[in-house]
Amino acid sequence: MTETTPEGDVKFPPVVGAGADGATISPATPEAAVVADLPDGIDLVHESGLELKSRSQWAYARRRFVRHRLAMVSLVVLAIILLAGAFANLITPYSFAAQDFAHSGQAPTFKAHHFFGTDVLGRDYFSRVVYGIRTSEKVALIVTLVSTVIGTLIGAVAGYYSGWVDNILMRFTDLILTLPGLAVLLTAAAFIGTGNPIRVAFILALLFWTALARIVRGSFLSLREKEYVEAAKAAGSGDLRIMFRHMLPNAVGPIVVNATLIVGIAILTEAALSFLGFGIQPPNPSLGKLINDGQDVSSSMWWLVTFPGLTIVLIVLCINFIGDGLRDALDPTQRRTRA
Repeated sequence: MTETTPEGDVKFPPVVGAGADGATISPATPEAAVVADLPDGIDLVHESGLELKSRSQWAYARRRFVRHRLAMVSLVVLAIILLAGAFANLITPYSFAAQDFAHSGQAPTFKAHHFFGTDVLGRDYFSRVVYGIRTSEKVALIVTLVSTVIGTLIGAVAGYYSGWVDNILMRFTDLILTLPGLAVLLTAAAFIGTGNPIRVAFILALLFWTALARIVRGSFLSLREKEYVEAAKAAGSGDLRIMFRHMLPNAVGPIVVNATLIVGIAILTEAALSFLGFGIQPPNPSLGKLINDGQDVSSSMWWLVTFPGLTIVLIVLCINFIGDGLRDALDPTQRRTRA
């Protein structure tokens, strides 16, 4: 039995049992000594107040992601950038279209709050870059949501039903993959029209779902052979319930990682289209269009190209590092946390 010291602490016995070879075994923890000292038939949880909790798979994934220092730093930096774009009208000193001819072509300075300088028309480039971030956010969000939904639906149906359904959907996916992306985007922009961020986003989304469809299809082909799927079928569950209630949660890891990569690709592609003149057009601000506007005078006004370009690079790098952290965190075979 346990004893109590004069200070009120519980004193555990030095030995709680013996091994198979007769060697004594000491308690590894005070809880182990308590378990050994309890009479038979006593429930540890209800009698002693101790409770043993198990972590879920998502708890382990969250813990691994938090320990990924580079991903956490990138998440903080990206959150600051995105919040700046979302509240552009509150943090910018000027409107993105306001002209100040008295300070036209001015280099970056804290004078008159032109932190990123001004262009040849005297427009504040800090304000224009921040509003350009807002436009990129809108495009990336729409592209990611639409392409993720399309890719997940097509991949899930193809992987679950297999057979001729899989052949038709995957051959259509392969057809989209073989198309030259930039040429298709330029052609679509010419016929559908450009200038509106939502219109540009849907054009991009119709081409960005293919990789995710193949990933989801591969996951569902593996998951459809699992025992819990057979049990759900035996219990009378419908196909839609099995696909989206039982199988989809087990494929969410690759979907989340791929979605983060789509965000970066969408921002880069939108900037490239705007730079070429087939993307977002004035008066809507765009980071790619800002680079295009400043390329002719980049030798004398370096800030007109540098700050929009660095913003794009920083956003894409942060997204890629976050995706790397999510991949490591959601991989059930990952045992080592990378920094």
